[in-house]
Amino acid sequence: MRTKGTKTIAENRQARHEYFVLESFEAGIELTGTEVKSIRQGAVNLKDSWCSIEGGEMFIKQMHISPYEKGNIYNRDPLRVRRLLMHRAEIHKLLGRTKQDGLTLVPLSLYFKDGRVKVQLGLCKGKKLYDKRADAAKRDAKRTIDRAIKEHNQ
Repeated sequence: MRTKGTKTIAENRQARHEYFVLESFEAGIELTGTEVKSIRQGAVNLKDSWCSIEGGEMFIKQMHISPYEKGNIYNRDPLRVRRLLMHRAEIHKLLGRTKQDGLTLVPLSLYFKDGRVKVQLGLCKGKKLYDKRADAAKRDAKRTIDRAIKEHNQ
């Protein structure tokens, strides 16, 4: 019996720092059994991963899934290219947007949804250095305001 609901496994925090996320999509991912067991233990890293569309299929590259400790000969290469599962129409739509608008597909998070591993993909536009500085300034200002409010209420 599969469990219902969602459980986040890993998030790509660096992606939200480096890119503006314009739209997000959900995709399934093709994995082997030992990879799923390793993911259940939380041994996955999305930090440097990215997606590409080749021959009408979508792939995720540089996603690191550590080898399962009890997997012996069934373990696969931790950085192997993995196929993403989406409808063909969605893939063609994303291909058009990435080619025409110069956008990038970046994995934002990995999670279990009703017992299956899913990837949240973001259609992203790269931030410039001044955008990153502005975001950091806003974050610092909000933190200062929240701290002042907290001290005032005590």
